[in-house]
Amino acid sequence: MRNKQKGFSLIELLIVVAIILIIAAIAIPNLLRAKMAANEASAVGSLRTINTSCVAYSTSYGTFPAALTNLGPIAAGGTASSTSADLIDSVLSAGTKSGYTFAYAAAAGNQTYTLTATPIAAGQTGQRMFFTDQSGVIRADVTGASATVASTPIG
Repeated sequence: MRNKQKGFSLIELLIVVAIILIIAAIAIPNLLRAKMAANEASAVGSLRTINTSCVAYSTSYGTFPAALTNLGPIAAGGTASSTSADLIDSVLSAGTKSGYTFAYAAAAGNQTYTLTATPIAAGQTGQRMFFTDQSGVIRADVTGASATVASTPIG
């Protein structure tokens, strides 16, 4: 007498694997797009934070900061000063956060500034480039060129 073995046949296993691969092929691109959208939202939030910090710095010290690091945290046991105002965290003051690089440039005796946010790997960490200045208006460019004062404001 023959024993009937229980289990899955090779065909059944191949069908299950094929279904899993089809679901993964659909889900992974959506996941990557969601990650880019999150990075872009984080960059805009960071630009707003830096703009607010620059205004607070200007109120305290009479000019805008000379560099992004001037807004950064103070040394242990120290007090806030014009070289470390303790207005933003160490990650943001280093100039890179959530897949974006932030470039700050003061001009005209630190009475004006420009700030750009550029994806570290265009098309992977983000698609839009952002620009802001002392006006506080955040502008975006999706063409691949750097965002400027002439770019479209986000809203």
